Amino acid sequence: MAEKVRHILGLSGGKDSAALAVYLHKRVPDMEYFFCDTHKELPETYQYLDKLKARLGIQITYLSSERGFDHWLEVYGGMLPSANARWCTKSMKIKPMEEFIGADQAISYIGIRADENRDGYVSTRPNIKPVFPFKEDGLVKADIIRILEESGIGIPKYYQWRSRSGCYFCFFQRKIEWVRLSEEHPDLFQKAVDYEQNHSDGRTYTWSDGESLLDLIARKDQIIADHEKALARQQQKKPSQCLAEALESILDEEDDTLPCLSCHL
Repeated sequence: MAEKVRHILGLSGGKDSAALAVYLHKRVPDMEYFFCDTHKELPETYQYLDKLKARLGIQITYLSSERGFDHWLEVYGGMLPSANARWCTKSMKIKPMEEFIGADQAISYIGIRADENRDGYVSTRPNIKPVFPFKEDGLVKADIIRILEESGIGIPKYYQWRSRSGCYFCFFQRKIEWVRLSEEHPDLFQKAVDYEQNHSDGRTYTWSDGESLLDLIARKDQIIADHEKALARQQQKKPSQCLAEALESILDEEDDTLPCLSCHL
């Protein structure tokens, strides 16, 4: 008797993985959906996952690392995660996923689009086979937006001010996104500031490259002004773009660093 193969789809709270869930919902009826919960997510992320569950009638397994962010921060000597030291992804996203699958044979469905020149996390474990339905079927960003709109799910609310999913203090946030976090969720912004400042040995780590969050927010008026000028130029260039698409376009122009796809798809 052949070993049963599990079909799994990791949700990040972002538009691409959500659209993939919609796209494959009827094609792969025995799909297992999971979300790696760091407990440092935006409240909008949980709301969006609830909406996805209600619309599709699916169950989502919430995976948590055995130890939380604060434990791993202590393990790494207070060093905040960064683009060059992505220990948060390894410890709180990848490891829980691999433990969820265990030794079972599994197909992992990944929401990378056909218009993206990048690869997602591909497990080195031989029992996990990655597949990329959007790439295989030639679907691009416009298709993802269409899928979500037609399903009635739409895109997450945080796309009005942020272009990627992930923890509220994600180091991949751009300057304007930190400013918007301070406006939308001042309590979470303050917690992010506390993570920068609370080092008993006097060392300094910052989420945003080159400056502390307090230094960044001190020049928020200039950051907002520059952002609004860029947004106006983008909307003039492509007037048919929705606000979320225009925001993503100008932020990608400012910073083309690729985020961790297990967090941001």
